[in-house]
Amino acid sequence: MDLRRIAAAVAVAVLVAAVPAVAEASSLSWRPCATRQEPTAECASVDVPIDRAKPEPGSARLALTRLPALDRAHRIGSLLVNPGGPGGSGVGFVRFGGLASPDLARLRQRFDVVGFDPRGDWFSTPRITCGPSLWDPALNRFPASRPEFEALVAHNREAGEDCLARTGPLLANADTRSAAEDIEAIRVALGEPKISWLGLSYGTELGAVYASAHPGRVRTMVLDGAVDHARPVRQAILEEAAATEDALVRFADWCRGSAECALHGQDVLRFYDDVVGRAARGAIWSSNLGRHATADEVSAGVYNHLYLRDEWPALGKALAAAGGEFPDARGLTERNQFGSPSYGAYRAIGCHDFPSPFTGPADMGALAGLLRAVAPHSWRYSEYWDFTSGCTGWPIPAKNPPRPDPVHGAPPILVVGGAHDPATPLSWARGLAASIDGSALLTRLDDGHTGLLNSACARAAEVEYLVSGLTPGSRRLCR
Repeated sequence: MDLRRIAAAVAVAVLVAAVPAVAEASSLSWRPCATRQEPTAECASVDVPIDRAKPEPGSARLALTRLPALDRAHRIGSLLVNPGGPGGSGVGFVRFGGLASPDLARLRQRFDVVGFDPRGDWFSTPRITCGPSLWDPALNRFPASRPEFEALVAHNREAGEDCLARTGPLLANADTRSAAEDIEAIRVALGEPKISWLGLSYGTELGAVYASAHPGRVRTMVLDGAVDHARPVRQAILEEAAATEDALVRFADWCRGSAECALHGQDVLRFYDDVVGRAARGAIWSSNLGRHATADEVSAGVYNHLYLRDEWPALGKALAAAGGEFPDARGLTERNQFGSPSYGAYRAIGCHDFPSPFTGPADMGALAGLLRAVAPHSWRYSEYWDFTSGCTGWPIPAKNPPRPDPVHGAPPILVVGGAHDPATPLSWARGLAASIDGSALLTRLDDGHTGLLNSACARAAEVEYLVSGLTPGSRRLCR
């Protein structure tokens, strides 16, 4: 028995338990904003500077939702939640049942759960607003010639200028570093000496940047579906594409052998390739789009179904329908983010954090060739290629390109990564954990994006850590 480890664990537990005793007064005015899913929900807002270096652009108003701790006598403090994105709504996630799983009941008992919409997102104002031209299905995101590359650059420049005209100065200040300082403003407004944090996907980057800047203000922090923002963009593109390919292959293996799948017994990868190839020729209709779906849109629809392991049967049906006698890709294309109201925020924040590395058509073509090599089936869509191809020519200077944000002086932080996560490779979780002093890495061997949404084992470990402040120790594997 390691007595030093026990002593350290007791010390952490004492420090964690002592935090609420020195809570400050909150400056927020909460009002009821009940939903059917969350009848106790309350809403408020916090004003923050658009540009902390220049007061002229004015302020932004951040929307907040709180679910008060059910056990007030044993309340620990505030747990801030970010469900990902970029462009995801913490307000919507909290107000509409994102934490309603029985596995998370202890969080509801012991914390004021606070969801917020980062600057520019959803219920926060001003909102990042872009025109419908942001996504042009006719545009080639894998340009094979200089004219095609220049057309991509011109389109992205015009789309960015349109977003800027519609949004105003916030667009130039929608980076993650600015959003992390907004978290500090929220903490102060809540009157909390320290916060707990539950960040999924992009929420791991946002949380890690906050912890790097304000390590003494962190009580506990879960970074689930980890993004390692220190990785060079070119490397991240290939790593993520390989992860998406791995997830697609695992789905195809399951589908071929499972009676639950509409394509049971078939060569699913060949079927998928055929559907995407036909879409590239303009031969796959989508009834929700009212036109033929592109290969990118079909591939993106498959990708988004891979996020949740429980949606694999639905993916089988949707893919079968897209390749049937009378093809309709509706089940795939209705899941795309391209037409979502949050796609503008997704693109604008992404271009601040993951700017295009491409210098010209030859450079872009060379990396596209490597991408096809690591993802021979799924290469048509991966998130980092969507970011970087969409940011090629983007007119807003990037305020937060990839760089290390090491965390020193924070309590132990729990990083969660999946060996078969389609969006955030396990190597990213390992890299992020290595940059955080005293962190613990929980590894999932199952499927889907994030442990919170796919793994009862991961949910249990995250809840126990958030409540107690103690990392899982030697039990750091979820099968």
